[in-house]
Amino acid sequence: MVAGDGTVYVNTWRSPYRKGAKIPAGGFLVALRDADGDGVAETIERFGEDSGKSGAVGGTGIAIYKGYLYAETSGRIVRYPLTPGRLVPQAAELDVIVDDLPMKGAHTMHAFAISRGGALYVNSGSASNACQLKDRARHSPGQDPCEELRLRAGLWKYDASVSGQVFEQAGRYASGLRNSVALAAHPSGEVFAVQHGRDQLHENWPERFDAMQGAELPAEAMYRVAQGADYGWPYCYFDGRLGAYFLAPEYGGDGRKAGRCADKPRPVASFPAHWAPDALLFYTGAAFPDRYVNGAFIAFHGSWNRPVQQGYNVIFVPMDGNGSPSGNTEIFADGFAGAVKTPEGAAHRPSGLAMGPDGALYISDDQRGRIWRVTRR
Repeated sequence: MVAGDGTVYVNTWRSPYRKGAKIPAGGFLVALRDADGDGVAETIERFGEDSGKSGAVGGTGIAIYKGYLYAETSGRIVRYPLTPGRLVPQAAELDVIVDDLPMKGAHTMHAFAISRGGALYVNSGSASNACQLKDRARHSPGQDPCEELRLRAGLWKYDASVSGQVFEQAGRYASGLRNSVALAAHPSGEVFAVQHGRDQLHENWPERFDAMQGAELPAEAMYRVAQGADYGWPYCYFDGRLGAYFLAPEYGGDGRKAGRCADKPRPVASFPAHWAPDALLFYTGAAFPDRYVNGAFIAFHGSWNRPVQQGYNVIFVPMDGNGSPSGNTEIFADGFAGAVKTPEGAAHRPSGLAMGPDGALYISDDQRGRIWRVTRR
């Protein structure tokens, strides 16, 4: 996130997938200040929970709202006051907004978005790929009903100004969203999510889905999230090529049956499978031409399970003031990965988006920690 004085605040996370990675000393939150405007931060300070002292794992969610910096950290959403003239807040100023977020299984990152009215929308991703009796195992059927849906695979709604809230089933806002890391409030006040679709249709059900179908299904879908709505996971998946929902194989699907999925809410847009959407931003600045205003930028982290890997880019979806697509999706920035498009070999992987007070677009990379600033288009 970028404060009004241009300071860039970054949240970092101790990934369970990179067990050998060195964890820098200090907190997981980082403040960067470029006083002379040359594109290089002269001052870098860490603050917040320290892994070495508390066993913290950090997080990925971060936002600035009404003079406070909000951040996800180790299963909590906290906030610190931003004091003019002071780069980082003091540890004693920490205020816990939501506690007890789920931290077991897969998808333990709790991205969040704050609307202009102060509604705090929190992602609780699924603990598994497709709610099978044995996760990611060939031919393992799905739990029916899926017990995870009590506390996972959806969005929860809280009040950004209230301390001491506790994560529980009663706070659920919407269900059936496998993992909505790319999450943002539109200027209209509505919340949108781009979810990570499920994996392993071909690997687990090769007699029903060939290798190409496994690579191309399901779509990464962007939703206008409505209170009380159910978007289908784990029972359903969305086929972007056919523009329709289908029943998941764990629940009897074969790539042709709609079944209980026929009436699920349609996405406002969809993107190629396994691109991994990690950030969503609605542009409200003045640095870019008018056609970008209210439109959606989405950062795709890049695929890991396609024969020809894709993603590793930032795309743009033109949208009107009501949050409906108003033009064709386009690639805004590409080439981050370099010559090798794999999770291990990519030079960079886009993972975060923010807008500066001057309308510049910031794009962060979680491969080597670089941040780009785009000032005009």
